[in-house]
Amino acid sequence: MLHHNLEIHQRENEGIVILDLAGKLVMGAGDIALTGCVRSLFGNQNRQLILNMAGASEIDTSGMGALLILAEEYRNAGGKMVLYNIAHSHGKVYEMARLETAIEIYRDELDAINSFFPDRKVIRYDILEYVEGQASHDDKSHKT
Repeated sequence: MLHHNLEIHQRENEGIVILDLAGKLVMGAGDIALTGCVRSLFGNQNRQLILNMAGASEIDTSGMGALLILAEEYRNAGGKMVLYNIAHSHGKVYEMARLETAIEIYRDELDAINSFFPDRKVIRYDILEYVEGQASHDDKSHKT
């Protein structure tokens, strides 16, 4: 489905719905498209959802807000919505940290899927550690 600046592709892996996002998750068409798509899944009794953020080129505060609201709706219904492949360029560090306190964020699809199976060991993605790692990597590359 193409909604102006945001494309949403739906697929399944191990019985869990995954939405691959591509484009801009920003105020207007983007956040409305995502909210509508996720709420229609939710209305069809979907309680386990993974969002692949790899193709999301931009997320603004409105997009972040939509993610927070949707995750809360899943949580309140006893379900779970998680994200993976979220780039550090999406928003400011404090917004990312706020997002991370409310939504589980994973490095890759396998970890995201495993998070729905309690017997599987999963490493949560630490956004602050990632950002700090990027910063020190950037410092090293500038010193050459």
